[in-house]
This record gives sequence, C-alpha cells and structure tokens, in this order.
Amino acid sequence: MLEKQIERKLCDEVKNKNGMCLKQTGLAGIPDRLVLLPNGKCAFVELKAPGEKPRKLQQIRMKQLKKLGFKCYVIDGAEQIKPMLEVIADGV
Repeated sequence: MLEKQIERKLCDEVKNKNGMCLKQTGLAGIPDRLVLLPNGKCAFVELKAPGEKPRKLQQIRMKQLKKLGFKCYVIDGAEQIKPMLEVIADGV
C-alpha cells in the first residue's frame, strides 16, 4: 500500500468520526497531518509507506511536539488507523 493510500484512508476514517484531518505545511519536518476529533482531542500523524521510518528532522519535530504535550504517531499501515483514532478519542 502506498503512503498516499494510507493517508486517504486516514482522512476518510477521521471524517467518519466527525473530525478533521488537516494537511500540515510550512515547517520542515512537521508531521503530515493534524487530526482533530470531537471534544477537543488532537494528535499529529506522520504517514509512511509500509516499513519506512521518519527522517531525523521528523523525529526531532515530533520530540518537540511531544515536549509541548501533543500526541504524535507514525502510521505505516492502514490497519493501524482505527486503533490510533480510538486512543486519541479516549484521550489515552
């Protein structure tokens, strides 16, 4: 499965949960998507093709975001989307 296909599935699943899946641009290394769910739940999501890992700058940005208290996830398979969204929605 291509990264683009995983991204499309993520956006569809977020929409099904009455949320928003915003594309991130403007800052190098920032995760691909900002997922916003009802009740003020949010997380940053970096999407990768199966087996790929975040680049060094992406790892640094996610560490910065986590230090600020934001949840960050790396998704490299469509099967990871629903469980991740459940964790975000539950605020775990």
